[in-house]
Amino acid sequence: MRKRFALIAAVLLLLAALTGCGTAGQIVIGAQTYTEAKILAEMYKALIEDRTGLEARVIPDLASSTVVIQAMKRNDLQISTLYTGEIFNNHFPFEETKDREEVLRQAKEGFDRYFDFKWLDPLGFENTYAFTVRGALAEERGYESISDVKPDAGSLRLGVDTTWLEREADGYPAFSKYYGIKFGNTYPMEQSLVYQAVAQRQVDIVLAYSTDSRLKAYGLTTLRDDKQFFPPYDASPVIRNDLAEKHPEVVQAISELIGTIDEQTMIDLNYEVDIEKKSEREVALAYLKKNGLLQ
Repeated sequence: MRKRFALIAAVLLLLAALTGCGTAGQIVIGAQTYTEAKILAEMYKALIEDRTGLEARVIPDLASSTVVIQAMKRNDLQISTLYTGEIFNNHFPFEETKDREEVLRQAKEGFDRYFDFKWLDPLGFENTYAFTVRGALAEERGYESISDVKPDAGSLRLGVDTTWLEREADGYPAFSKYYGIKFGNTYPMEQSLVYQAVAQRQVDIVLAYSTDSRLKAYGLTTLRDDKQFFPPYDASPVIRNDLAEKHPEVVQAISELIGTIDEQTMIDLNYEVDIEKKSEREVALAYLKKNGLLQ
């Protein structure tokens, strides 16, 4: 019930933000609450305004991907960033797979057919679960992939989000069976606490998010998911088809970012906002200028 009220509140907030703001030729770009979505939205805005005769507006801090998708469907928003793993949230029929290209194909075809969205190719990074250790420990023991920790797993302390620890189908029980890894001790905690916990040696390995700025802040190393337990969550720009058809120059402008932002780059950009306290717009513009996309 609390989640339902939160969703309703988010929708009302979005509608309030948009009321009276729509002007002729203005494109509205939505961004969720996390930093990278807001940085990317500012990049889209800057490129659109630089390459076309259109104005763009960013609406940040939308509560969830569901809020974003429904707002785009109503045409309250025209552009956002979504992740290919969104197909697993039952928006439309899908086939279970962890193949990156197949997940992307289903995202493109499904959102085109059921929502009339144009799903562009990925930007070059994904934001997904990632097992993470202190950099010094990874160097000392030669940890590069999840499989590398298997010989030591019995002596390692795992810190992990409480809900993931308990989820049978895609949480710790399934992971343990899939990799044949069982950690010595598990410590359930809030997701926001895992970074500091591993940095301060309260645990040895944690399940983090792969583009979180705290990976850099605490000197943590992400382990490669060498057996592909987690489904891909590649970030892509998504545009309403009617906008893409009416203004193909908008698609062309945003497409200049496709394939150019890798995982480490996104971590670094998030770090500038979260840790160095720069604004999302400042970071976005600096990145575009540094890479020759803006004068």
